[in-house]
Amino acid sequence: MLHGERHRTDRIGWLRAAVLGANDGIVSTASLVVGVAAAGGGVREVMVAGAAGLVAGAMSMAAGEYVSVSSQSDTERADLERERHELATDAAAELQELVGIYIKRGLDPALARQVAEQLTAKDALAAHARDELGIHAALAARPVQAALASAAMFSVGALLPLAMAWLAPSGRVVPMVSVTALVFLAVLGGLAAGAGGAPAFRGAARVTLWGALAMGLTAAVGSLFGVQA
Repeated sequence: MLHGERHRTDRIGWLRAAVLGANDGIVSTASLVVGVAAAGGGVREVMVAGAAGLVAGAMSMAAGEYVSVSSQSDTERADLERERHELATDAAAELQELVGIYIKRGLDPALARQVAEQLTAKDALAAHARDELGIHAALAARPVQAALASAAMFSVGALLPLAMAWLAPSGRVVPMVSVTALVFLAVLGGLAAGAGGAPAFRGAARVTLWGALAMGLTAAVGSLFGVQA
């Protein structure tokens, strides 16, 4: 009977971008809203600032993720091309390199050579990519996927504090947005940690802490330089 296992490494690329996007959307937009409201801005000013922050933030997140992950992808492609050339020009040395890798991992020399020869016969480039370069198909860089996930989740995250600011009674924008944003961050952190197989409480606590710090600082700046009489 086959033993089925579920692993989460195939989620790393999009999960990291999505969590980063949603977290940044909540924190940056809530902080912006709280800062403007603390400075004495009315509902119109708060909503305009929040909407502008949403659009600018989503585009910034998408561009940043695309450029960053594209650089990683370019590096991976260059390494694979170099490895492909080395396999074509000096296959014996590359085989011995694999043997050495497997010996360092604990195989005896005879078994290490047997494993290296069999993997090389099946797909030499894949064997070197995985065991020499550390490039795995499940973890390969996907720039477009990362950019779209980050921008979409930033927008979703930013809409939450904006909706709370719109619904908040007059004079209650700062406490209502702050409290609900911290709740959203705690839920997001817990869900993200659970999806990645980590303790939910730890994930919730760390994002909530940083969110509270960001909103506290922007509220202080808004109050300090506010326009209230």
